[in-house]
Amino acid sequence: MLEVKQLSAAYGRARILFDLTLEAKAGEVVVLLGRNGAGKSTTLKSVMGLLRPLSGAVLFEGRRIDRLPPYRIARFGLGYVPEDRRIFTDLSVRENLEIGRQAARPGAPHWTPERLFTLFPNLGRMQDRLGGRMSGGEQQMLTIARTLMGNPKAVLLDEPSEGLAPVIVEQMAHTIRELKTQGLCVLLCEQNLRFAHQVADRAYILEKGRIRFAGALDAVDEQYLSV
Repeated sequence: MLEVKQLSAAYGRARILFDLTLEAKAGEVVVLLGRNGAGKSTTLKSVMGLLRPLSGAVLFEGRRIDRLPPYRIARFGLGYVPEDRRIFTDLSVRENLEIGRQAARPGAPHWTPERLFTLFPNLGRMQDRLGGRMSGGEQQMLTIARTLMGNPKAVLLDEPSEGLAPVIVEQMAHTIRELKTQGLCVLLCEQNLRFAHQVADRAYILEKGRIRFAGALDAVDEQYLSV
């Protein structure tokens, strides 16, 4: 569903990514592991069109998207959950969800607020609460739920477990596993190896903008510790 081929990217003169190649399939959770500054978030931004790559290609369902603006990429069914959440703090939970609404998409799960409240019971209990009065974990759930209101076929998640209480991290893991059962393609960035083992099928390890390992998570521990 998602292919990245020989992708290179930079911020100004600072080269960040060097010829990255990776893929993720429908119904699969793939994790990008690496320390801060390894290039994980830059990879997601390049896939989503928020950063124009220097070279290489990004394909979504066989369609090349690396020269398209983010809004067009989103319309094809690729969702993006940024690390900094970016909810509307002066709007309620339900109003935030309505902003993300898109029409039903063939081949993708159709999400409604009621269905999302089942997936995220915490949100269901605070439908009228303003975003600015929610905890960090609740805001993270709301950001994911708002993205799902666009009925995506694939979702990019940037550090979904970072800074969250352990009980919220467990809920987040359950959510990602549920998205997998719905047939979504999930590509996420993580530093938390334990969390990655709970949700992901395969892993890529990034070091200084280059992929140093690609394979099953069972083989990651020793490789990851050596990064």
